[in-house]
Amino acid sequence: MRRLIGVVAVAMTLTGCAGAADGDDRPHIVVTINILGDVVASTVGDAAQVTTLMRPNADPHSFEISAQEAAMMRDADLVVSNGLGLEEGLQQHLDRAAEAGVETYVAGEQIDVLDYADGESAGTPDPHFWTDPARMRDVVDGLEAAAKDIEGIDERAVEQATDTYRTQLEELDQEMTDSFESIPAENRSLVTNHHVFGYLAERFGFRVVGAVIPGGTTLAAPSAADLRDLTEAIEQADVRTIFAESSQPDRLIQVLADEAGVDVGVSELFTESLTENGQGADTYLTMMRANTERITSGLSPGPTD
Repeated sequence: MRRLIGVVAVAMTLTGCAGAADGDDRPHIVVTINILGDVVASTVGDAAQVTTLMRPNADPHSFEISAQEAAMMRDADLVVSNGLGLEEGLQQHLDRAAEAGVETYVAGEQIDVLDYADGESAGTPDPHFWTDPARMRDVVDGLEAAAKDIEGIDERAVEQATDTYRTQLEELDQEMTDSFESIPAENRSLVTNHHVFGYLAERFGFRVVGAVIPGGTTLAAPSAADLRDLTEAIEQADVRTIFAESSQPDRLIQVLADEAGVDVGVSELFTESLTENGQGADTYLTMMRANTERITSGLSPGPTD
């Protein structure tokens, strides 16, 4: 039952270009990526309409919007974005909305930001802060204040929804802590498609051994030397499972598993996008719980270890 706590049925959150409902006079919040879309909807509850631009199972680095959706951003009461360079294909529209006087909330400006440690993006901000639920609580704290500043919004309704969701995030945080503590320290080595686990690693004591794509964006591509270096790192760290992201094809990571020449499993995680309803990660809470279970299962010692 705990996995179902906080699953908020907000139809507009994942409808992409649905727009404001006819006859609905509540304030309208437009959100870029769907992970934040769900968090925003959970934070404001029924006090506002929430439209999310990024569709389920899309790539936040490269998704595009229509002219109608761009106009919707410029008419919104609040535009919420991730920032930190994540929405690479959407930045011009975010800039135009801000220039038009739309109030904006950039989640990445509310947290203690980490930089990428290596790869092509080394030294630049890592935008994947949602892998740490404590940082997501910081985002929610700032979002509550931004939402309550919207003219005509029901501030009390925002407070009640935020208090409920903040409690659910705290419960998620504790569940993740308890689960990861069952993994021996020597087994906490992560390999995935590209660098998305820096915040999770810092918070819960993991080592990021490497990534198939040597950078912070899925728009890059690995060279033969990159794959060779990562194979050596996997062997040295005795990695037992590498993780493929649900929003990206797993061909490269399957090739890497074959190239490693060792018994390495491949497990799918939901790291860049929410899914359609019923596909395993249709809210931020369900996504994080699914990933926690899969990471713990993939890295825990087997019966013969």
